[in-house]
Amino acid sequence: MSQQSFADLGVSSAVSRALGERGFAAPFAIQTKVIGDVLAGRDVLAKSPTGSGKTLAFMVPLIDRTAADAPRPVALVLAPTRELATQIVESTYPIAHARALKICAVYGGVGLERQAREAAKAHIVVATPGRLEDLLARGAFSLKHVRILVLDEADRMLDMGFRPAVDRIVAKCPDNRQTLFFSATLDGDAGVIAQRYTHDAVRHEHEPPARKAPAIEHRFVRAERDERLDRLVGEIGAGGDLNLVFVRTKHGADRLVRHLKKRNVDAVAMHGDKSQRQRERALADFEAGRVTTLVATDVAARGIHVDNVAKVINFDPPGAAEDYVHRTGRTGRAGDTGVAVTFVGEEQVADMRAMTRALKLEDQFAAVAGPAPQKKRQQAPRGGNGGPKPGQHKRRRRRTGSPR
Repeated sequence: MSQQSFADLGVSSAVSRALGERGFAAPFAIQTKVIGDVLAGRDVLAKSPTGSGKTLAFMVPLIDRTAADAPRPVALVLAPTRELATQIVESTYPIAHARALKICAVYGGVGLERQAREAAKAHIVVATPGRLEDLLARGAFSLKHVRILVLDEADRMLDMGFRPAVDRIVAKCPDNRQTLFFSATLDGDAGVIAQRYTHDAVRHEHEPPARKAPAIEHRFVRAERDERLDRLVGEIGAGGDLNLVFVRTKHGADRLVRHLKKRNVDAVAMHGDKSQRQRERALADFEAGRVTTLVATDVAARGIHVDNVAKVINFDPPGAAEDYVHRTGRTGRAGDTGVAVTFVGEEQVADMRAMTRALKLEDQFAAVAGPAPQKKRQQAPRGGNGGPKPGQHKRRRRRTGSPR
């Protein structure tokens, strides 16, 4: 049986042709599941991880359902980060152009005026919640004509604290809209708001086949705060390889870059307080090897997809197992091998021991932290068959010549 094409799913010839020109000959699994329902006007709940092709799963039918002469904006896509918003626009701009549609990314860190003008003329607005609210408050445009609303990586938006903003934005959209909800999980809070935002939604779940685990060497290094800079410089070395360093805070990223430059290590920071242009330049310089050390926070690093990262170094240990997996997954990509190094201080040993146990890395961690302490065996209470109860003593018979 031949594989389905986009046209087989009901995609228009103009969009199918644009997809073919971009090298998309056949739909991925999540696209096959979702596109038909979106074209039919159904609300959709989709559980699908990053990298599964979900962007085209909602953007292809969204573009086909958007008329060039419709009041603008007619479609709104909410995304948690500026990197994801720009990625969605860049990957689908030629497809939207095939139907004479304008598409615009809205995110913080760049000038408001130009962005407001472009968004007001766009059929499709792809936005981060904070900047979108800024533009709405300025009266740049309204959401009263939105017919299709997409929440992409909704679970991540919740994790980043965008729930109140998303609630306010959704409330400004028409009640009779079509809503598409994409998330890595449909449980917990994500599941609650998914049900609240949608009506009679079709649910699709896609679990991609397990991929071969990347070849990553995991190392844990005991280092207190005042020792870590020296350790970091030693880990970076002078070989010219790409090193991605994770820290907990934006201020910590900037401070660490200053200290590294004093040690003649060429480094650049990437975090949420940097402008979009600064972040793009930092990433471009890192990817091209002009700067070999990139210091990033967790949120900023979600837009980092760079091959040939030789080493990921957790200068500050991650706060959760999910963060550890995401950080270390930046190395060992595209079949290469990689190294993940985590600095652990005395006060972090217990948390890291639990985390590495959950990640099945307890042997690697024990190599530097030692085996987990054994719980003391609780002694059986004295009394009954085990002897007298505490505070009680057996009465002893005096040894005399005759028994009593």
